[in-house]
Amino acid sequence: MKKVGNHNSISRKLLLSLSLTLIFSLTSFAQDAAAPAAPEAAAPAATSGGDPVKGKELFNANCAACHKLDAKSTGPALRGVAAKHEMAWIYKWVHNSSDMIKSGDAVAVKLFEENNKSVMTAFPQLSEGDIDNIIAYTSEVKAEPAVVAGGAATPPGTNVESGSVSNNIILGALALVMAILVVMLFMVNKVLTKVASNNGIVVAPRETRTPIWKAFAKNQFLVLVTSIFLLLASGYFVYGFLMQVGVDQNYEPIQPIHYSHKIHAGDNEINCKYCHSAARVSKNAGIPSLNVCMNCHKNISEVAETTATPEYSKAFYDAQIQKLYDAVGWDKAKQAYTGKTQPVKWVRIHNLPDFVYFNHSQHVSVAGVECQTCHGPVQEFEIMKQYSKLTMGWCIDCHRKTDVKMEGNAYYDKIHAELSKKYGVEKLTAAQMGGLECGKCHY
Repeated sequence: MKKVGNHNSISRKLLLSLSLTLIFSLTSFAQDAAAPAAPEAAAPAATSGGDPVKGKELFNANCAACHKLDAKSTGPALRGVAAKHEMAWIYKWVHNSSDMIKSGDAVAVKLFEENNKSVMTAFPQLSEGDIDNIIAYTSEVKAEPAVVAGGAATPPGTNVESGSVSNNIILGALALVMAILVVMLFMVNKVLTKVASNNGIVVAPRETRTPIWKAFAKNQFLVLVTSIFLLLASGYFVYGFLMQVGVDQNYEPIQPIHYSHKIHAGDNEINCKYCHSAARVSKNAGIPSLNVCMNCHKNISEVAETTATPEYSKAFYDAQIQKLYDAVGWDKAKQAYTGKTQPVKWVRIHNLPDFVYFNHSQHVSVAGVECQTCHGPVQEFEIMKQYSKLTMGWCIDCHRKTDVKMEGNAYYDKIHAELSKKYGVEKLTAAQMGGLECGKCHY
């Protein structure tokens, strides 16, 4: 009888090569998706007697505080207002609506009563040309969102890809081919076994080897070195674990109302201390009252189309504003409070131990420390998180590096002169001013 090598090894090599070839070919095929066609910009509605581009600027500067194009706010929606009133009437209304109401103009009185008798600000500084530009902007046709197959509307700014292959189809094809390949290799192995048996070929048996764990156990030197290594590594990881107890860096909880610091502090450049006003005068920065939110959102019931991102749609952001309205009991249709409120259970992010004393006003107002120093670039955070470690070592390191702010702070003049002479420096750090004393931060 002839003896040959183990043909199972040939089958394994064949399986490996075919699998790699299949994976690379399908990966390349998946990456050849058709390039998305550039959406055609909707042409603006033809308007006469005004420039809609200039009108948009004037609208945002003078009208947007009380009016929206497609929804009622403090005042009525203004899209298509030119079709409801004559231009001569609109000129008079914009220049001084109160005079028209007092004169008994029927249309003016009706409009005044329909909008909760809200008095419109007079704009005598706007010329008739300016008003024509605003009317041209409000006369533009509303851009409809693109509709993809199946009738689903896509938000503006979202590219609709055509001719691309679904990842699910690719994965399904890959799974099917792999299953066929496994069956084929099983059949080949079975046929080769029969051929070898019929031709009197004896397959060489595998050589019996000592298991690696037995060989390792017999080598006392390797066992000793490995034991020492595992002991040191275990001590290192246990120490690292214990040092992280109570450290919640990057803690990023989901809040009951999604609040984007990126939109408010970043895109709109709202100062941190406008909402967290207590940080200037109090120990705690405090959670802003919902009434602070309503200072702006009383007239902002929806976000701009450009605010939407691939992760968060315009509908999502608008739903969060509606949650705010439900919490404070605001009826945006009637522009009035209903008196029915709901509590908002905010999740606390920054939480120092009870034995630690930290005063926001001392750092923000006296020391002039920027909010981003401790809280990170909040203007870039979609979801707020704990940016810094807030450990004792982190605070001490800051006190050792940060110079005391002396400009316009006469409180430190005398002690600064004495200590700077003692230490031989021009500027003192917080640590040199006593910032490392236990009683400064611990009760």
